[in-house]
Amino acid sequence: MRKNPSQRAQLPTRRFGRTGLQMPVLSMGGMRFQQSWNDVNESQISSESQENLEHILRKGVHLGFNHLETARHYGSSERQIGLALKNCPNPKRLLQTKIPPHEDANVFEAELELSFKRLRCERLDLLAIHGINLPIHLEQTLCAGGCLEVVRRWQKNGLIGHVGFSTHAPTELIIHAMQSNQFDYVNLHWYFINQQNESALELAKKLDLGVFIISPTDKGGHLHSPSSKLLDLCAPLHPIIFNDLFCLSDKRVHTISVGPSNPQALDLHLQAIDLLSRSNEFVPAIERKLNDQAIAVLGESWFTSWWISLPRWQETPGQINIPVLLWLYNLLEAWEMESYVKARYSLLGNGGHWFPGANADCLDNGVNEEDLKKVLSHSPWSDQIPDLLRKLRSRVGGGTIQRLANF
Repeated sequence: MRKNPSQRAQLPTRRFGRTGLQMPVLSMGGMRFQQSWNDVNESQISSESQENLEHILRKGVHLGFNHLETARHYGSSERQIGLALKNCPNPKRLLQTKIPPHEDANVFEAELELSFKRLRCERLDLLAIHGINLPIHLEQTLCAGGCLEVVRRWQKNGLIGHVGFSTHAPTELIIHAMQSNQFDYVNLHWYFINQQNESALELAKKLDLGVFIISPTDKGGHLHSPSSKLLDLCAPLHPIIFNDLFCLSDKRVHTISVGPSNPQALDLHLQAIDLLSRSNEFVPAIERKLNDQAIAVLGESWFTSWWISLPRWQETPGQINIPVLLWLYNLLEAWEMESYVKARYSLLGNGGHWFPGANADCLDNGVNEEDLKKVLSHSPWSDQIPDLLRKLRSRVGGGTIQRLANF
C-alpha cells in the first residue's frame, strides 16, 4: 500500500564516508527544475517556474531531502535556488554545488564567488570539482597553485565543508583521482545498465569516500519514459523503482540523485524507499529477467564476451567509440531502449569530453571496414562488429544533439 506523503517518515540516511555527514539516501538534484540552460537575469525568471521549484523544495523538506545539489553551469538553477531558499528553510539542509576545473585558478575562484552570489549562501557544506573527465582536469585541480589550493583556502576560512569531484571519466582516471587522497567523496555513474565503475566503487569503500550516484533515472536509461519492453521486464516494479533499489541495496552507495522537474516526479523514488528493506524480494528476480531477455535476443556467447579486446576510441579510425556503441546496440536490441540509445548515439562527437569519441556515422564515409577491422583484430567478434555498427546507425543515426551545458 502506498503511503500518503503526510504519513511518511523522513528519508533514511547513511554516513557519507569520511565526511561523517548523515546523507539522505535520495538527494535533490537541481539539473531539471530550472527555467533555462542560460544563466538568465532574475527579471527573466517566470513566477510559474519559480513557484514550481519552490513547491519541489517544500515537498522535499517535508520528506527529508536534506541534501540539495546543483552546479555553476546548470543554467538558472543556482540563481533560482538562491531566490527560493529563504522561502523554503531547512535547518538540516546540506547545500552543494559543482564548479569545473580551470587552468587558471583565478578563473576558478571567480566562478566559486559567483556560485556563492547566485546561491545567496554564506557557506557550502559540499563542493565538487565538476567534470574531472580528462587527465588535464585532474592536473588543473591538484597542481601547485591549482584549483584545489583555492578550495583549501576557502575551507580554512570556514566557507566550504568537504570537497569531492564529479566525473564521466574512464574508471582508471577515477581511481587515480581517488588515490590522490585529496577528496572526501565522489559523484560517479553506476546503475543497472552501466556497472563499469565497480572497481571505483570498491576503492571508495576502502578509502572511506562518500559515494553519490549521478542521474540514475535519466543517464541510467531515460527511466522516466521507459520502453514498454522495459516496463514488462521490470514488473511488478516501475523501472525507476527497480533501478533505485538496485543502487541502494548496495551499501557502498550512500545516496542517489533525484532530478525532479515537478513535485510529482519524487513519488516513484519514494515508493522505492518504502520497499528498500525488501530489495532482495525484487531486485535479483528482475535482474534475472532482464539478463535472460538479453541472452535470448543477443545470444549468450555475445552477451558474455562482446567487450573483449575492443580498442579505445582514441585508437580507432574516425575516433569511433566502439565500446559505447556496442553497449548501446545491446540496450536497443535487448530492452528496446530507443529514446535513450538515440540520445546517447547523437551526443557522441557532440558532447565534448563528457561524451567522447564519435558515433558510427563516419563508417563507410571516411572510415572503411578494412581499417576498422585492423584495430578489432583481437576481438572475437571482429567480423561481425562493422555490420552491428551499421545496424545501430540505421535505427538511431541521423540526428545531432548538443550537450546543454558545455564547459
